[in-house]
Amino acid sequence: MVYRVMGIMSGSSLDGLDIAFIELEELSGRWSFHILQAECAPYSDEWSNKLRNAVHLSARDYLLLHTEYGHYIGMQVKEFMAKHALDFQVSLIASHGHTTFHMPPLMTGQIGDGAAIAAETGLPVVSDLRAVDVALGGQGAPIVPIGEKLLWPSTSMFLNIGGIANISINGSDNYLAYDICPANRVLNMLALLNGKEFDDNGQMAATGQVNERLLAQLNALPFYAQSYPKSLANDFGTDVVYPLVLASGLSVEDMLCTYTEHIAVQVAHEVENHLQQVNEIAPQILVTGGGALNNFLIDRLQYHLGAMHVKVDRPDEQIIQYKEALIMGMLGVLRWREETTALSSVTGATRDSVGGALWISQ
Repeated sequence: MVYRVMGIMSGSSLDGLDIAFIELEELSGRWSFHILQAECAPYSDEWSNKLRNAVHLSARDYLLLHTEYGHYIGMQVKEFMAKHALDFQVSLIASHGHTTFHMPPLMTGQIGDGAAIAAETGLPVVSDLRAVDVALGGQGAPIVPIGEKLLWPSTSMFLNIGGIANISINGSDNYLAYDICPANRVLNMLALLNGKEFDDNGQMAATGQVNERLLAQLNALPFYAQSYPKSLANDFGTDVVYPLVLASGLSVEDMLCTYTEHIAVQVAHEVENHLQQVNEIAPQILVTGGGALNNFLIDRLQYHLGAMHVKVDRPDEQIIQYKEALIMGMLGVLRWREETTALSSVTGATRDSVGGALWISQ
């Protein structure tokens, strides 16, 4: 069975709306994929501020933004379809939305009204992909592991470095995944202190020095001692980690260098914890997300992981940048087929679940 679907992702780093038109094929239980078209629609300053400040709105204004953002996503999809001549080729849209509140196991909130997207595009839409898992007592995150398991069945370790870094382990016993630490969101906030939207290739960080005192403070944060399943809300990076780094009084370059080292150390620690489950002679970890394009960060990761004989594997740039949008499309297809979209071994929910609200405007 072949599906041509649109996957939509807005990450916590607020760099823009990732849109991927993909072809998925299932044959005798095995899945394959092709990313046919993909691009990131950058947010205007106005939209970045709206999404960043959504958590401070009244209930009324929050719901109004939820609807407005849904229409915005729908309009971006229509522009993408017109640009690439995709009329009558898309059968389904799967939209993650933009995470605002994430308070498992009580609730999780992703704005971007699926009904508004359906109304704008006239296509079936799957949204609210995390809600059922949280209702079942799970973290609702990470949400991509089922897609990793189906699309890369022979890969045992995955690292996604977005606004938050998370890891997935396809172990011999079960599949597990969880958030590790804030990543690009904090790095981007630090880069802004020097008037840059992000630290291109980690060039500023590479000129700095690691401050051992700050590094020790970061590594001692209580979250890192918690056992999985666990997940992070954006405000851990913005309201806890960033102020701690800023209070060090270091140069921007030294703060970037130290925080990059912190990410690498935390990732290496988690990989080391699971190497026995992987049980491979020459283990590799597939690294995607915007952070995979940060050469200085990748160098530091390879330094720490190399001591464990683990190789960092970066796929082609299209997969690096659009893996999450690809998997959103996959989740939409699984929801359409009424198949599992969230793994309880990953999230800690009482059972696996089929998540996502389906909106049909015609």
